[in-house]
Amino acid sequence: MSENFDVAVIGAGIVGASIAARLAPTHRVALVEAEEQAGYHTTGRSAAIWVRNYGPPAVRVLTGLSRDFFKAPPEDIGTDHLAIDRSILYLAPADQGEHLDELIAQDLGIEEVSLAKAKALCPAMIDGYATRAALEVDGFDMDVAGLHQYFLRKMRQGGGQILLRNRAGRIERKAGAWQVETSGGLVINAPIVVNAAGAWGDRVAEIAGLAPIGMVPCRRTAAIIDPAPFQVEHWPMVQSASHDWYVRTEARTKLMVTPCDETPDIPHDVQPDELDIAIGIDRMQHALNIEVKRVEHSWAGLRTFAPDRTLAFGYDNAAESFFWAVGQGGYGIQTVPAASSLIAAMIKHEDPGAAASILPEIDPMRFRRVDR
Repeated sequence: MSENFDVAVIGAGIVGASIAARLAPTHRVALVEAEEQAGYHTTGRSAAIWVRNYGPPAVRVLTGLSRDFFKAPPEDIGTDHLAIDRSILYLAPADQGEHLDELIAQDLGIEEVSLAKAKALCPAMIDGYATRAALEVDGFDMDVAGLHQYFLRKMRQGGGQILLRNRAGRIERKAGAWQVETSGGLVINAPIVVNAAGAWGDRVAEIAGLAPIGMVPCRRTAAIIDPAPFQVEHWPMVQSASHDWYVRTEARTKLMVTPCDETPDIPHDVQPDELDIAIGIDRMQHALNIEVKRVEHSWAGLRTFAPDRTLAFGYDNAAESFFWAVGQGGYGIQTVPAASSLIAAMIKHEDPGAAASILPEIDPMRFRRVDR
């Protein structure tokens, strides 16, 4: 069975869904997804908090440009808690002072605070763990599921189709268009293919006969614990200045803890490792006086980075109209309003606006250049 579209977007996570939503009003869009549900591997496992100071420079540009969307969302967003304010408290033991200085030096809203104030914000802090502390006050929790569903809904309202359980098995350029043959027996014909396949981004390119750009999927582990007797609903997110552990409130009364692991892996349905869970809890307990009687739930997700750990958005110069939209690492949710607008403008050859300055930094073809 064959059907014609203007754009085939491969991958229905937050990035693919948002690109499809931006394009659907002007293009006939097919959103192609291998799994039974959109966002199964990464978007659906994200414990997202908007942090202005997170990621490389290009990411921070898109993070900043996305803030207004979260704080003043469209009326039809479909959730009343898209952005819930939550500060970020950075704790620096004696050997992490340089890390704290680097964070403050970015001049993006992180200010040093007294240990007394840090203790007031997080009463579980163990005296003597930190020699210094700093606070970032403009962070907020993000409703990932609500945001994802908003983009999927807007895509459908624009006339786009989501094709679940359709893994791309053949991607070939013929007669001025791409043919994407899927495991569901469909052949999708479209002049433009958008590779938003996350951890599978290089594999999608190889299926299309293109060279990979060196994407590295990394496992990130998280666990839910009960912090009783502490009341944590209004705690800031608490993390070490070197970002080797953090905790954040989950479901008002629980804490999510992670060792901030980034273990290189392969694209697959990744599962948590018990050792990583134990490491995360151990690091937290050096800083916070929280007894962990049991782990209530744990999971892992893949955060996929380009070789230089920044974004890879743009057309491939070895094949007509094959567009890369990968390399979001752990920044995909907090940047997606601005990132999807930028990508849609690039695909439509329109003015990218305030994000134009980062285009050289995020060009995926930077990994194909050879110095002579």
